[in-house]
Amino acid sequence: MVTNSNFSFKRNSSVVLELPFSEHIEELRQRILFLFVTILLLTIVSFLEVKPIVKILEYPIANVKFFQLSPGEYFISTVKIAFYTGLLFTSPFGISQIILFLLPGLTKRETKIILPLLISSLVLFALGIAFSYYTLVPAALNFFLNYSEEVIEPLWSFDQYFEFILVLFYSTGLAFQIPIIQILIGLLNIVSASQMLGAWRYIILLATILGAILTPSTDPLTQLLLSVAILLLYFAGLGILFLIKN
Repeated sequence: MVTNSNFSFKRNSSVVLELPFSEHIEELRQRILFLFVTILLLTIVSFLEVKPIVKILEYPIANVKFFQLSPGEYFISTVKIAFYTGLLFTSPFGISQIILFLLPGLTKRETKIILPLLISSLVLFALGIAFSYYTLVPAALNFFLNYSEEVIEPLWSFDQYFEFILVLFYSTGLAFQIPIIQILIGLLNIVSASQMLGAWRYIILLATILGAILTPSTDPLTQLLLSVAILLLYFAGLGILFLIKN
């Protein structure tokens, strides 16, 4: 509600907090600036320690030789790896900044849920990375290796390999934030838990589409694994939302 250049959050027909609209814009600007600074700092740290990161990323695959097409390709690749790593680990902070920005519009009961929500976001993000690293990446890479076995020698582009698995990390980490997003939407009364449950047929279709879009590989096994994970996360978030609301 905007009245005399003031912005108000309303809940249960009572004004929880009223601040000038300009102050909300300033708060949003500061939170966005915080995210940019965090990305920059994590990118610099990742670049300084990029060799251990490269070795970690190489671990899921064996018996593959990497090559670079030009003398500067490895350097450019490490810059991209550092940036993607910084962006990847800033994502949970992005979720937390959104939650903190919306905090004034929540009731006291819902505010008590915020801290567990933040912790859950970090845990889910870590689980998403682990699921991608130990399940999706090996499944996708082994599919391609087995498919071309005894026909083509596996010589892979250094740059394309790391883009492939980093994109998979990022998409999986974001996909594991689905329960957090559901709970936020439910707490803000944008969509109720009953409406989410009623849309289960569309969610199955959407999970299938997302599994195909978010996985950079074309193999059906990786897409199926991610689609199943998205469905399990969705219904887990739905169950938690029902418990919170009741």
